Amino acid sequence: MRDLTIGKNEAGQRMDKYLKKYFPEAGSGFLYKMLRKKNILLNEKKADGKEMLKQGDCIRLYLAEETIEKFRGAQKTPAVSQKKTPGVKLDVIYEDEHVAMVNKPAGMLSQKAKPSDQSLVEYFQRYLLDTGAISERELETFHPAPCNRLDRNTSGLVLCGKSLAGLQALSEALKLRTMKKYYLALVLGKVDQPGHQKAWLCKDTKTNQVKVSTRQMPGSSPIETAWEPVWSNGQETLLKVELITGKSHQIRCHLASLGYPLAGDPKYGNARWNAGLKQEYGLKRQFLHAWQVEFPQMSGALETLSGKCFTAPLPKELERITEGERKKGKS
Repeated sequence: MRDLTIGKNEAGQRMDKYLKKYFPEAGSGFLYKMLRKKNILLNEKKADGKEMLKQGDCIRLYLAEETIEKFRGAQKTPAVSQKKTPGVKLDVIYEDEHVAMVNKPAGMLSQKAKPSDQSLVEYFQRYLLDTGAISERELETFHPAPCNRLDRNTSGLVLCGKSLAGLQALSEALKLRTMKKYYLALVLGKVDQPGHQKAWLCKDTKTNQVKVSTRQMPGSSPIETAWEPVWSNGQETLLKVELITGKSHQIRCHLASLGYPLAGDPKYGNARWNAGLKQEYGLKRQFLHAWQVEFPQMSGALETLSGKCFTAPLPKELERITEGERKKGKS
């Protein structure tokens, strides 16, 4: 027999979903059978698995320890632990009970590309373990994580859920586009006026590249981007870009399709310009930085973010480029 007490980060979800996380090696048929046979009870009462769990609830398992351990599988030990995950000092811009905002450096994955990778997911969970915000026991059934992604070589703000309520609220806000997200991008060409355009984006999975079209194509997704110049030296422009929709490579490809390729972009950029920037400044990645997030009036787990704006300053290697390029002409 084993008792499982529901904590704050496990409350608010259906019992069957919780059980599937706790028993990753068990099939749904087995779990529902155990519920029907009263081998799994909720607060000492029969349950069908559809119940919404509350903090303090007790799930009692009338199962042999061998059976429990069998269906727990690898989940017996959290994938992230102080022994398994190397320590990386995260630049945490903001943090409260439910959410955190991390200034991700270029070169760090937002999420794993392959099982052997270490990504912001693992580093963030390790950070929460180190600060005591979560325990290894809680990590067995709840996984704090980033709610938005940045390309590996894009730096800047990533919004992360610390609690289940925060994770759900942030994911919903991103889905509904209730917050405003701004990027800084250095592009080739002179941009005099603000712009705003809707288009369609098609992805080639073989090359991991996307193309922008002014009309809908089979398999394409609608995109929307807005921008305004911060400064220009006549040949290059630093843009403040609002990402209204959030598709992979959207800013990089959309601006390039308009004739304004990003500095340092190996896929959609200008090779000759990139080579010059690499030689002069050592630029080895695209000049794209998730700079700022503005929150409207929020409620629930995000209430403390209402009306606030959070900024991740440009990395020094990008700031040095803007200072140098800006001096080459008049703003």
